[in-house]
Amino acid sequence: MGLPRRKLLATAEETLTPPDELTPQQQIARAIKATGNNIYLVELASKQTLLVELPARFRSAIWIKRGSFVVVDTGALEERENKLGGEIVNVVRDEKAWRKAPYW
Repeated sequence: MGLPRRKLLATAEETLTPPDELTPQQQIARAIKATGNNIYLVELASKQTLLVELPARFRSAIWIKRGSFVVVDTGALEERENKLGGEIVNVVRDEKAWRKAPYW
């Protein structure tokens, strides 16, 4: 049994508007490919590639296509001993609105 529809819609609406500012550990990245098990390979603006995890709240609500943009928190998984370099905290869906933000 999946999540209630109201929770899925709230998660999807949350990604439409960009946040006012990003924390120092958050960066905008481009999704290169889905490697499986909700793990994605992303490329940061500095051309560095990272493996990042898609959190459970986005898994059934949002799909990430190759080439789309996501906001990655690189400090979220520092305490875990694995290959993951961060966690996806937001998915850019309305790219025009996001490009107007000062941190883009």
